[in-house]
Amino acid sequence: MGRIGVDLYPLQTGVSLAKVSSFGKFLGGSPSNVAVAAARLGRRTAVVTRTGRDPFGEYLRTELGELGVDARWVTPVDGLPTPVTFCEVFPPDDFPLYFYRLPKAPDLELREGELDLAAIRAARIFWATGTGLCAEPSRGATLAALGARGGSSSFTVFDLDWRPMFWEAPDVARTYYREALRHATVAVGNIDECEVATGEREPRAAAEALLGAGVELAVVKQGPKGVLAVCRDGGVAEVPPVPVDVVNGLGAGDAFGGALCHGLLAGWELERVMRYANAAGAIVASRLACSSAMPYPAEVERVLEGGRV
Repeated sequence: MGRIGVDLYPLQTGVSLAKVSSFGKFLGGSPSNVAVAAARLGRRTAVVTRTGRDPFGEYLRTELGELGVDARWVTPVDGLPTPVTFCEVFPPDDFPLYFYRLPKAPDLELREGELDLAAIRAARIFWATGTGLCAEPSRGATLAALGARGGSSSFTVFDLDWRPMFWEAPDVARTYYREALRHATVAVGNIDECEVATGEREPRAAAEALLGAGVELAVVKQGPKGVLAVCRDGGVAEVPPVPVDVVNGLGAGDAFGGALCHGLLAGWELERVMRYANAAGAIVASRLACSSAMPYPAEVERVLEGGRV
Protein backbone atom coordinates (compact mmCIF):
# COMPACT_ATOMS: atom_id res chain seq x y z
CA MET A 1 0.00 0.00 0.00
CA GLY A 2 1.38 3.42 -0.92
CA ARG A 3 3.37 5.23 -3.52
CA ILE A 4 3.19 4.72 -7.27
CA GLY A 5 4.40 6.76 -10.21
CA VAL A 6 6.25 6.79 -13.50
CA ASP A 7 10.04 6.58 -13.33
CA LEU A 8 11.88 8.27 -16.19
CA TYR A 9 15.47 7.02 -16.10
CA PRO A 10 18.20 8.48 -18.32
CA LEU A 11 19.59 6.20 -20.97
CA GLN A 12 22.88 8.10 -20.72
CA THR A 13 24.61 7.48 -17.40
CA GLY A 14 27.24 9.55 -15.66
CA VAL A 15 25.90 12.86 -16.97
CA SER A 16 23.61 15.56 -15.61
CA LEU A 17 19.94 15.60 -16.59
CA ALA A 18 20.73 18.86 -18.35
CA LYS A 19 22.68 16.83 -20.91
CA VAL A 20 20.51 13.72 -21.11
CA SER A 21 18.73 13.29 -24.45
CA SER A 22 16.65 10.13 -23.96
CA PHE A 23 14.87 8.31 -21.16
CA GLY A 24 13.32 4.94 -20.41
CA LYS A 25 9.82 4.83 -18.91
CA PHE A 26 9.17 2.42 -16.03
CA LEU A 27 6.64 1.74 -13.30
CA GLY A 28 7.94 3.15 -10.01
CA GLY A 29 7.12 3.84 -6.39
CA SER A 30 8.69 1.75 -3.65
CA PRO A 31 5.72 -0.37 -2.46
CA SER A 32 4.63 -0.96 -6.06
CA ASN A 33 8.15 -2.16 -6.89
CA VAL A 34 8.11 -4.44 -3.84
CA ALA A 35 4.88 -6.01 -5.11
CA VAL A 36 6.48 -6.59 -8.52
CA ALA A 37 9.56 -8.11 -6.89
CA ALA A 38 7.47 -10.56 -4.86
CA ALA A 39 5.39 -11.44 -7.93
CA ARG A 40 8.56 -12.26 -9.88
CA LEU A 41 9.41 -14.73 -7.12
CA GLY A 42 6.06 -16.49 -7.55
CA ARG A 43 3.90 -14.71 -4.97
CA ARG A 44 0.35 -13.46 -5.57
CA THR A 45 0.45 -9.70 -4.99
CA ALA A 46 -1.72 -6.60 -5.21
CA VAL A 47 -1.22 -2.87 -4.64
CA VAL A 48 -3.55 -0.42 -2.88
CA THR A 49 -2.83 3.01 -4.37
CA ARG A 50 -4.16 5.78 -6.62
CA THR A 51 -3.08 7.42 -9.89
CA GLY A 52 -4.23 10.39 -11.90
CA ARG A 53 -7.01 9.93 -14.44
CA ASP A 54 -4.55 10.43 -17.29
CA PRO A 55 -2.43 8.43 -19.78
CA PHE A 56 0.35 7.88 -17.24
CA GLY A 57 -2.19 6.44 -14.80
CA GLU A 58 -3.50 4.13 -17.51
CA TYR A 59 0.08 3.06 -18.25
CA LEU A 60 0.73 2.20 -14.58
CA ARG A 61 -2.41 0.10 -14.19
CA THR A 62 -1.60 -1.78 -17.39
CA GLU A 63 2.04 -2.24 -16.42
CA LEU A 64 1.12 -3.64 -13.01
CA GLY A 65 -0.97 -6.30 -14.70
CA GLU A 66 1.79 -7.16 -17.16
CA LEU A 67 4.26 -7.48 -14.28
CA GLY A 68 1.95 -9.87 -12.42
CA VAL A 69 0.43 -7.52 -9.83
CA ASP A 70 -3.32 -7.30 -9.20
CA ALA A 71 -4.41 -3.71 -9.88
CA ARG A 72 -8.06 -3.95 -8.76
CA TRP A 73 -7.37 -1.59 -5.81
CA VAL A 74 -5.59 1.03 -7.96
CA THR A 75 -8.12 3.80 -8.55
CA PRO A 76 -7.94 7.13 -10.42
CA VAL A 77 -8.25 10.60 -8.87
CA ASP A 78 -9.76 13.46 -10.83
CA GLY A 79 -7.77 16.68 -11.06
CA LEU A 80 -4.36 15.38 -9.90
CA PRO A 81 -1.64 14.26 -12.32
CA THR A 82 0.08 10.91 -12.00
CA PRO A 83 3.52 11.56 -10.42
CA VAL A 84 6.70 11.44 -12.46
CA THR A 85 10.16 10.88 -11.00
CA PHE A 86 13.47 11.52 -12.74
CA CYS A 87 16.83 10.31 -11.53
CA GLU A 88 20.45 10.93 -12.41
CA VAL A 89 22.76 7.93 -12.59
CA PHE A 90 26.30 8.38 -11.31
CA PRO A 91 27.54 4.89 -10.38
CA PRO A 92 28.46 3.46 -7.97
CA ASP A 93 26.68 5.43 -5.25
CA ASP A 94 25.16 8.71 -6.43
CA PHE A 95 21.59 8.59 -7.77
CA PRO A 96 19.79 11.91 -7.16
CA LEU A 97 16.00 11.77 -7.40
CA TYR A 98 13.68 14.52 -8.61
CA PHE A 99 10.05 13.98 -7.58
CA TYR A 100 7.25 15.74 -9.46
CA ARG A 101 4.25 15.18 -7.16
CA LEU A 102 2.53 18.57 -7.25
CA PRO A 103 0.03 19.92 -6.43
CA LYS A 104 -0.42 16.58 -4.64
CA ALA A 105 0.24 12.97 -5.53
CA PRO A 106 -2.91 10.89 -6.08
CA ASP A 107 -1.46 8.12 -3.89
CA LEU A 108 -1.80 10.51 -0.93
CA GLU A 109 -5.57 10.61 -1.59
CA LEU A 110 -6.14 7.11 -0.23
CA ARG A 111 -9.09 7.32 2.16
CA GLU A 112 -9.94 5.07 5.08
CA GLY A 113 -13.59 4.77 4.11
CA GLU A 114 -12.67 3.48 0.64
CA LEU A 115 -10.26 0.74 1.79
CA ASP A 116 -11.11 -2.93 1.45
CA LEU A 117 -10.13 -3.64 5.05
CA ALA A 118 -11.33 -7.24 4.79
CA ALA A 119 -8.82 -7.92 2.01
CA ILE A 120 -6.07 -6.09 3.88
CA ARG A 121 -6.83 -8.08 7.03
CA ALA A 122 -6.84 -11.39 5.13
CA ALA A 123 -3.49 -10.92 3.36
CA ARG A 124 -0.71 -13.24 4.53
CA ILE A 125 1.63 -10.26 4.41
CA PHE A 126 0.88 -6.54 4.27
CA TRP A 127 3.47 -3.88 3.38
CA ALA A 128 3.00 -0.18 4.16
CA THR A 129 5.49 2.69 3.98
CA GLY A 130 6.48 5.82 5.84
CA THR A 131 5.71 7.99 2.83
CA GLY A 132 2.04 7.11 3.20
CA LEU A 133 2.07 8.91 6.56
CA CYS A 134 3.31 12.27 5.26
CA ALA A 135 -0.13 13.80 4.47
CA GLU A 136 -3.83 13.30 4.99
CA PRO A 137 -6.00 11.50 4.07
CA SER A 138 -3.33 8.88 3.28
CA ARG A 139 -1.97 9.09 6.84
CA GLY A 140 -5.28 8.11 8.40
CA ALA A 141 -5.86 5.43 5.78
CA THR A 142 -2.41 3.91 6.30
CA LEU A 143 -2.81 3.81 10.07
CA ALA A 144 -6.31 2.34 9.69
CA ALA A 145 -4.98 -0.38 7.41
CA LEU A 146 -2.17 -1.18 9.84
CA GLY A 147 -4.64 -1.17 12.72
CA ALA A 148 -6.90 -3.59 10.86
CA ARG A 149 -4.05 -6.09 10.94
CA GLY A 150 -4.05 -6.14 14.77
CA GLY A 151 -4.14 -9.61 16.26
CA SER A 152 -3.31 -11.24 12.93
CA SER A 153 -0.80 -14.08 12.90
CA SER A 154 0.36 -12.90 9.48
CA PHE A 155 3.21 -10.49 8.74
CA THR A 156 2.66 -6.73 8.83
CA VAL A 157 5.69 -4.90 7.45
CA PHE A 158 6.37 -1.21 7.97
CA ASP A 159 8.98 0.09 5.52
CA LEU A 160 10.42 3.26 7.08
CA ASP A 161 10.88 4.73 3.56
CA TRP A 162 12.15 8.16 4.66
CA ARG A 163 11.90 10.82 1.93
CA PRO A 164 12.80 14.17 3.55
CA MET A 165 11.28 16.26 0.76
CA PHE A 166 7.82 14.99 1.75
CA TRP A 167 8.04 16.09 5.40
CA GLU A 168 8.39 19.30 7.40
CA ALA A 169 11.03 17.77 9.69
CA PRO A 170 12.25 14.39 10.98
CA ASP A 171 10.61 14.99 14.37
CA VAL A 172 7.20 15.27 12.72
CA ALA A 173 7.73 11.98 10.89
CA ARG A 174 8.97 10.23 14.04
CA THR A 175 5.65 10.79 15.80
CA TYR A 176 3.69 8.98 13.10
CA TYR A 177 6.36 6.34 12.53
CA ARG A 178 6.09 5.33 16.18
CA GLU A 179 2.33 4.99 15.85
CA ALA A 180 2.71 2.81 12.76
CA LEU A 181 5.35 0.62 14.43
CA ARG A 182 2.89 -0.26 17.20
CA HIS A 183 0.81 -2.12 14.60
CA ALA A 184 3.69 -3.75 12.66
CA THR A 185 5.41 -7.09 13.19
CA VAL A 186 8.38 -6.29 10.92
CA ALA A 187 10.28 -3.01 10.41
CA VAL A 188 12.68 -2.42 7.52
CA GLY A 189 14.96 0.55 6.94
CA ASN A 190 18.45 1.82 6.25
CA ILE A 191 20.57 3.65 8.81
CA ASP A 192 19.17 7.11 7.98
CA GLU A 193 15.60 5.82 8.12
CA CYS A 194 16.20 4.07 11.42
CA GLU A 195 17.55 7.29 12.87
CA VAL A 196 14.38 9.14 11.85
CA ALA A 197 12.21 6.43 13.40
CA THR A 198 14.17 5.83 16.60
CA GLY A 199 16.87 8.48 17.04
CA GLU A 200 19.53 5.73 16.83
CA ARG A 201 22.20 5.34 14.14
CA GLU A 202 24.25 2.47 15.53
CA PRO A 203 22.75 -0.59 13.81
CA ARG A 204 22.25 -2.85 16.84
CA ALA A 205 20.89 0.03 18.95
CA ALA A 206 18.51 0.97 16.12
CA ALA A 207 17.31 -2.62 15.82
CA GLU A 208 16.71 -2.85 19.57
CA ALA A 209 14.82 0.46 19.48
CA LEU A 210 12.58 -0.85 16.69
CA LEU A 211 11.88 -3.98 18.72
CA GLY A 212 11.09 -1.74 21.66
CA ALA A 213 8.60 0.15 19.49
CA GLY A 214 6.59 -3.04 19.06
CA VAL A 215 7.84 -5.13 16.12
CA GLU A 216 8.96 -8.77 16.25
CA LEU A 217 11.68 -8.43 13.60
CA ALA A 218 13.89 -5.42 12.87
CA VAL A 219 15.84 -5.33 9.61
CA VAL A 220 18.56 -2.68 9.37
CA LYS A 221 20.11 -2.24 5.92
CA GLN A 222 23.74 -1.03 6.12
CA GLY A 223 24.64 -0.60 2.45
CA PRO A 224 28.23 -1.78 1.85
CA LYS A 225 28.30 -3.31 5.35
CA GLY A 226 25.44 -5.69 4.60
CA VAL A 227 22.27 -6.19 6.60
CA LEU A 228 21.47 -6.81 10.28
CA ALA A 229 18.27 -8.59 11.33
CA VAL A 230 17.28 -9.00 14.97
CA CYS A 231 14.26 -10.90 16.29
CA ARG A 232 12.46 -10.29 19.56
CA ASP A 233 13.06 -13.97 20.44
CA GLY A 234 16.81 -13.39 20.37
CA GLY A 235 17.56 -14.53 16.84
CA VAL A 236 20.20 -12.47 15.02
CA ALA A 237 21.52 -12.59 11.45
CA GLU A 238 24.19 -10.29 10.06
CA VAL A 239 25.17 -11.03 6.49
CA PRO A 240 27.60 -9.24 4.15
CA PRO A 241 26.54 -7.67 0.86
CA VAL A 242 26.86 -9.44 -2.46
CA PRO A 243 29.70 -7.87 -4.52
CA VAL A 244 28.25 -6.04 -7.52
CA ASP A 245 29.24 -3.52 -10.16
CA VAL A 246 26.49 -1.00 -9.52
CA VAL A 247 24.61 0.46 -12.48
CA ASN A 248 21.67 1.99 -10.60
CA GLY A 249 21.20 1.42 -6.88
CA LEU A 250 17.68 2.84 -6.64
CA GLY A 251 15.70 -0.40 -7.01
CA ALA A 252 17.91 -2.60 -4.85
CA GLY A 253 15.97 -1.94 -1.65
CA ASP A 254 12.67 -2.77 -3.32
CA ALA A 255 14.05 -6.05 -4.67
CA PHE A 256 15.30 -6.76 -1.14
CA GLY A 257 11.79 -6.05 0.16
CA GLY A 258 10.05 -8.38 -2.28
CA ALA A 259 12.55 -11.14 -1.50
CA LEU A 260 12.13 -10.51 2.23
CA CYS A 261 8.37 -11.05 1.84
CA HIS A 262 9.01 -14.22 -0.16
CA GLY A 263 11.37 -15.65 2.46
CA LEU A 264 9.11 -14.81 5.39
CA LEU A 265 6.14 -16.46 3.70
CA ALA A 266 8.27 -19.50 2.91
CA GLY A 267 9.14 -19.86 6.60
CA TRP A 268 12.89 -19.85 6.01
CA GLU A 269 15.34 -19.35 8.85
CA LEU A 270 16.48 -15.76 9.31
CA GLU A 271 19.95 -15.91 7.78
CA ARG A 272 18.66 -17.60 4.63
CA VAL A 273 16.02 -14.88 4.22
CA MET A 274 18.64 -12.13 4.54
CA ARG A 275 21.08 -13.77 2.12
CA TYR A 276 18.33 -14.29 -0.44
CA ALA A 277 17.13 -10.69 -0.11
CA ASN A 278 20.69 -9.37 -0.40
CA ALA A 279 21.21 -11.35 -3.61
CA ALA A 280 17.96 -10.05 -5.13
CA GLY A 281 18.94 -6.48 -4.29
CA ALA A 282 22.39 -6.88 -5.82
CA ILE A 283 20.92 -8.16 -9.08
CA VAL A 284 18.72 -5.09 -9.47
CA ALA A 285 21.59 -2.76 -8.53
CA SER A 286 23.43 -4.17 -11.55
CA ARG A 287 20.60 -3.09 -13.89
CA LEU A 288 19.25 0.30 -14.98
CA ALA A 289 15.53 -0.23 -14.34
CA CYS A 290 13.71 -1.01 -11.09
CA SER A 291 10.34 -2.71 -11.57
CA SER A 292 11.10 -4.52 -14.82
CA ALA A 293 14.56 -5.49 -13.51
CA MET A 294 13.28 -7.54 -10.59
CA PRO A 295 14.86 -11.02 -10.62
CA TYR A 296 13.31 -14.44 -11.04
CA PRO A 297 14.07 -17.26 -8.57
CA ALA A 298 16.61 -18.95 -10.84
CA GLU A 299 18.61 -15.72 -11.08
CA VAL A 300 18.73 -15.31 -7.31
CA GLU A 301 19.69 -18.94 -6.77
CA ARG A 302 22.52 -18.64 -9.31
CA VAL A 303 24.01 -15.72 -7.37
CA LEU A 304 23.66 -17.59 -4.07
CA GLU A 305 25.52 -20.54 -5.59
CA GLY A 306 28.49 -18.28 -6.31
CA GLY A 307 27.62 -16.93 -9.74
CA ARG A 308 28.46 -13.37 -10.65
CA VAL A 309 25.77 -10.72 -10.56
